[in-house]
Amino acid sequence: MIYLAVGIAALVIGFIAGMVIEHTKNQKARNGALRKAEDIINDAKKEADNIVKNARLDIKELEIRSRTEFEKETREKKEELLQIEKRLRQKEENLEKKVDFLDNREEELKRREKNITRREQIVAENEKKYNELLDSAKTQLERVAGLSRDEAKKELIQSLTDEAKLEAAKMVKQIEQEAKDEAEKKAKEIIALAIQRYAGDYVAERTVTVIDLPDEDLKGRLIGREGRNIRAIEQATGVDLIIDDTPEAVIISSFDPIRREVARIALEKLIADGRIHPARIEEVVSKTRTEVENAARQAGEQAVFDLGIHGIHPELVKLIGRLKYRYSYGQNQWKHSIEVGFLAGVMASELGLNVKQARRAGLLHDIGKAVDHEVEGSHASIGAELAKKYGESPKIIHAIKAHHEEEKPDSVLDVIVQAADALSGARPGARHEVLETYVKRLEDMEKICTEFEGVEKAFAIQAGREIRVIVHNQKVTDEQLTILAKDISKKIQETLAYPGQIKVVVIRESRAIEYAK
Repeated sequence: MIYLAVGIAALVIGFIAGMVIEHTKNQKARNGALRKAEDIINDAKKEADNIVKNARLDIKELEIRSRTEFEKETREKKEELLQIEKRLRQKEENLEKKVDFLDNREEELKRREKNITRREQIVAENEKKYNELLDSAKTQLERVAGLSRDEAKKELIQSLTDEAKLEAAKMVKQIEQEAKDEAEKKAKEIIALAIQRYAGDYVAERTVTVIDLPDEDLKGRLIGREGRNIRAIEQATGVDLIIDDTPEAVIISSFDPIRREVARIALEKLIADGRIHPARIEEVVSKTRTEVENAARQAGEQAVFDLGIHGIHPELVKLIGRLKYRYSYGQNQWKHSIEVGFLAGVMASELGLNVKQARRAGLLHDIGKAVDHEVEGSHASIGAELAKKYGESPKIIHAIKAHHEEEKPDSVLDVIVQAADALSGARPGARHEVLETYVKRLEDMEKICTEFEGVEKAFAIQAGREIRVIVHNQKVTDEQLTILAKDISKKIQETLAYPGQIKVVVIRESRAIEYAK
């Protein structure tokens, strides 16, 4: 029993001890859970605080940015308003100045109006006195002369008019005749002397160059397989090589005379050599181009030497030589330039002027034709620019530009070069042109004249060197003849292109018919 009681007691004690131990474990677990819960709550609080803090920072940053943008917009608006205010103030000041100016003008006009009114009164008073004196004088004249006032006035005016017209016509005719006689006499002397001292050769016009072939089979060799030889020739020389049905001949066509000459010499060498292929063509053309350039330079030096001119720029000398291959209306421009130089020198010598300067201007007057196929503009303007570029004097430059009256001649040198150029171009045999072009120019010349009012007929004579215009004597008076001739000559100059000069003669026939009874 005792043992049983002890066992039961031990069991109860063990159960109690177990319960105590379990309770202790449960309490520890509860405490751990509480601590975790507190940690989670604390972490949640911290995170919530951070979120609130970040939200507050974002709100503050947004507020600062909005305030900054608002201030910037406000500042820009203020500046814009200030600018508008400034402009308005400026306009207001300008308006005030204008108002002041207008007020001053109004006052000045009022003063002028008063002065004018006062002067009008004085003039009216003087006019009244003058009319009284005039009426008195007229009455006395009528009483003395026995004529009415209108009759005396008409008779006096008619008498004075007729007398003045007669005297003026006599003086004009006398002065014109004396000037014509003297000018014609002097001009004939100078021109005759110039022609006597220099004579030029006849030249033929060259628009294309014809190469004679010794054998018709050479045309095929010049063309080459699939045309490679003819393409190589055209590419190397820059010309058009025309091979057609013309027997034993090929034609070289080009606006550039230097290229045409290079092609001519190169083809003659290739035909003589017999070896015709692209490589040989390029070699021959290259050597020929150098030869032609040297020949042009030598021709320029020869022209300068023949005229006794010194100090011309080498590039101008080369351009003078290039004129050897340039033709105008069938006239070789190299020979023409030398001829104009000699003629200008002779005229300058007769007039006591600088002979070398005149020869220099005459030699260079057509220098623009050496490059007028490459540069836009008239050859006179191009030549003047070239002369200026290479250091020629202003007198020479102006003479070059004025030799076709693109600028008005303002010195004797300009007129001498004009005269020498016209003389060289207009002399017999110097130039010729295609018949169709010649006839068309004459027709255009007559048509221009008949377009003027009062012109009855117009006839081109002297191979287009003179145009005679017949006018209606009832529509055109003697006094209007000179003006009509000048207008016609000006219209021809502006409209037509022609060598030399054209003389315009306007004829008015007057007839007086009476019958004896």
